[in-house]
Amino acid sequence: MKRRLTPARAIGAIVIAALVVVAVLFGFTAVSTKDEAASRVGFDPVTYVDGIWDDIQTAIKDNAVPLADVLNRIKPDAQGKASTQDLTPIAHELGLITTGDAHVYRVKATGTVTDVETDTSLGSLGLQVDGYDGPIKVRVYVGTRIPSDDSSIRDAAGFIKFGDFKDQTEYGKVGSEINKRVVADLGTQGVAGKEAQSLLGKPVKLTGAFTLRTFNQPQIDVSTITLVPVELAAQ
Repeated sequence: MKRRLTPARAIGAIVIAALVVVAVLFGFTAVSTKDEAASRVGFDPVTYVDGIWDDIQTAIKDNAVPLADVLNRIKPDAQGKASTQDLTPIAHELGLITTGDAHVYRVKATGTVTDVETDTSLGSLGLQVDGYDGPIKVRVYVGTRIPSDDSSIRDAAGFIKFGDFKDQTEYGKVGSEINKRVVADLGTQGVAGKEAQSLLGKPVKLTGAFTLRTFNQPQIDVSTITLVPVELAAQ
């Protein structure tokens, strides 16, 4: 007796045939769970940053605006705060705004080093910026490490996007590796850690970036900004 082809069986046969056609025309690669896990583990932030470090520095240097121009636009109140509403147009004009609503500025400046603190790994120096005599204090990281939550240089590059990575872990590792490159370069320039004491009282020039975190904050403390430099030298 001939087997009757039911509608369900007919649909199943059509689906299988379609899959076979797709496989023949386009091919496919079977990836095991083990291989997929290995590919995730295989992400190397060192190699990744090796390939883009020059581009990061170039992007910041080419797009840097005078730090004095940014500071002169920011008008803190008596408590050293400014509203996010007032800061946003400045960021649109002179900086950039990340997907997390952080305001990131790529800046260049000349000025005089007023003090140097290198008692901890998060060392910094104070800078009296040429062209600015307002209340905002400026500091520059010159320690042997950059705070792990500071992603100013990564974000200031402008082309490193969260969506290009598997997850926040990879994205964070890239930021950490970039900060290590900053410290290494400062060491090459002779201004990292205790060596930064040599800049005390001297005129310097720098290029770098800083971040104002504004997410869900109507008022931002701008009494002190701290720059991450990609270039710092005595004049």
